[in-house]
Amino acid sequence: MERPEDRPGSSPCRLVLGLGNPGAEYRDTRHNVGFRVVEALARRRDVALEEGDCRCRVARSGDLLLAQPQTYMNRSGYAAACLQEIHGLDPAGILVVYDDVALPVGTLRMRRGGSPGGHRGLESVVESLRTDEVPRVRIGIREDDEPPQGDDLVEYVLTPFPAALADDLEAIVERAADACQAWIDEGIDRAMNRFNG
Repeated sequence: MERPEDRPGSSPCRLVLGLGNPGAEYRDTRHNVGFRVVEALARRRDVALEEGDCRCRVARSGDLLLAQPQTYMNRSGYAAACLQEIHGLDPAGILVVYDDVALPVGTLRMRRGGSPGGHRGLESVVESLRTDEVPRVRIGIREDDEPPQGDDLVEYVLTPFPAALADDLEAIVERAADACQAWIDEGIDRAMNRFNG
């Protein structure tokens, strides 16, 4: 059952927080797919992401905030908590978008909340907001049958997608942006029904 805070227009402001690492050396890595989705949403709304509050690149479109934390991934919670405080956000009004090595490349999963599943960026957000009831969009980045482990995992997420996936990646980012827009317009339950299939 959808809660009042999940319905469009029930909060004065909502936030789509794309996770990634700052700097040109990380721009095209698998770990930065959350940044790419926020950039796609900014293009759709014809707004520019600029250095702003809370060590973030931020854009505002009406009552929607788009943000890319400019801390490293494992400190993303600082931006989430800071923006929450400044804008009076309910955690249910913050949609976190990030990569997930447990999912095959291109797979999307939306959730109302729950465990961070070992993702350091989401762990930081959950700890900083003091709740795991934070909506999220997980974007699969795994190309192989089994996810890498240990040091191989770190290396894997910090390498770029192969050039052969360039066209697919663009479609994946746009589909994830569609999922974010569905959350904005229709709430988490309807968005999950549409994009988790």
